[in-house]
Amino acid sequence: MSESKSRHDWSLDEIESLFNLPFNDLLFQAQTVHRQRFDPNKVQVSTLLSVKTGACSEDCGYCSQSAKNATDLEKEKLLPLEEVKRAATDAKQKGATRFCMGAAWRNPTDKNLERVVEMIRAVHDMGMETCVTLGMLTESQAQSLKEAGLDYYNHNLDTSPEFYGNVVTTRTYQDRLDTLARVRDRGINVCSGGILGMGESRRDRASMLRELSNLPKHPESVPINMLVQVEGTPLYGVEELDPFEFIRTIAVTRILMPQSYVRLSAGRTEMSDEMQALCFMAGANSMFYGERLLTTENPNADADRQLFDRLGLNFETSHELQATEKECDSKRKVRMEIEFG
Repeated sequence: MSESKSRHDWSLDEIESLFNLPFNDLLFQAQTVHRQRFDPNKVQVSTLLSVKTGACSEDCGYCSQSAKNATDLEKEKLLPLEEVKRAATDAKQKGATRFCMGAAWRNPTDKNLERVVEMIRAVHDMGMETCVTLGMLTESQAQSLKEAGLDYYNHNLDTSPEFYGNVVTTRTYQDRLDTLARVRDRGINVCSGGILGMGESRRDRASMLRELSNLPKHPESVPINMLVQVEGTPLYGVEELDPFEFIRTIAVTRILMPQSYVRLSAGRTEMSDEMQALCFMAGANSMFYGERLLTTENPNADADRQLFDRLGLNFETSHELQATEKECDSKRKVRMEIEFG
């Protein structure tokens, strides 16, 4: 079978037709695409740390950190640099190749950004990839992060444009797209995905993936989250998503964005080992590793290692990660030469 080509012109009907395939056929297609670009038994591992928790002015219906949601979350100031360095050192020792830092802001002030820049430089000096999620950015702030050596910026679309207003009202969908464009224009890798199980339809899931896959360049990392229901948030008590629908979404994501790392993110504590195994078969090749994701729980490192042993999976090393990225860059260059001369 010839290698699948990256496309940026997917229609909603095409994506829905993938969702509607028989489950086995969909997984076979996704696994075939996955093997064309990646080692099927290697998983990239990231660790996420909340460097500033709570008191966010946004009204995201899923979020425990929103000041508008009655979750009784204790707010915390920006962590000291030394505490961040200790957490990054621990993550590296446990096998993580990327260290992600999240701050509960609508958008950072320039003064706060200066402190985050110090964190980025410190983690970068440890030999780890860096990622931050700080909310919306101005062009000058994106430039500052680029100059600090930031590898990835996370800014999720969350859901489809059509369903978005049911989840968030304090920022628009275009606000999110504008931040992604500013990050991309500065040459920073994009990390952007969504949350499943918020009451959206399959068509909404297809529409979200259309937005991501039709960006001028696919996000290098696509986190797919299962909603973690937090008491006190508007989405607490929403009907839970069928696990097979989550796995289908992983598979369709892999087919639409063949060169992207597809990450199992929030919600893994609610997933059985068998469900996670099917997600890896469907093309997921990245995951968050560590006991917490910002303010919610995550499987402990020992449990993940045991699962990897049972499945014959291995952590992707930083050396292998760089080699994969270079290979993808080389293939993109060859295709451009063929297409454009």
